[in-house]
Amino acid sequence: MKRMSKVEENKQLKEESLYAAAYELFTTQGIHNTAINDIVKKAGVAKGTFYLYFKDKYDILDKIVLKKSSQILSQAISETNKEQFEKFEDKLLYFIDYIIEYLKENKLLLKIIYKNLSWGIIKKAYKDYEEINEIFYMFEEGLKDFNYEEEEIKKLLFIILELTGSVCYSCIILNEPADIDEMKPILFSAIKKIIIR
Repeated sequence: MKRMSKVEENKQLKEESLYAAAYELFTTQGIHNTAINDIVKKAGVAKGTFYLYFKDKYDILDKIVLKKSSQILSQAISETNKEQFEKFEDKLLYFIDYIIEYLKENKLLLKIIYKNLSWGIIKKAYKDYEEINEIFYMFEEGLKDFNYEEEEIKKLLFIILELTGSVCYSCIILNEPADIDEMKPILFSAIKKIIIR
């Protein structure tokens, strides 16, 4: 493995400090109340440095959402793969439950991610997060007896992740139409109906 030069290392540290500063400010002050000046001040870098990495605060927000969502999905599939399941639906519901419980414990993160836990995240992140591919493989393997085509599997995965993200946001952040624990059995039932032909 090639070692990073001091310049590359310094650039990476600055970029990481910008990510960390933006994330902290977005979660504590809100996105609209955070200016680029706040981010660079907190990160301890010059304003020009910000523009070397990002177009504007929404660009860094998009990248944070991609990064954090990918990490949640990667963690969820990693934990799911440690367990043994007889049926695909049990494995899938464990995976979904892991995501829900993670977001329940990280409400500020959920506010930033909003409803962006989706197939779009998987498509963008699969190169950087090896585990992301495992989510598709889990679906592919679990649904092989149902004779789904690859495109159909992608669409099912999209629907299930979108549904999960939206329900989590509405129930955890807005407490609508009910608490997430009350909605979980209904969500699980809906997911089972989605996957079975």
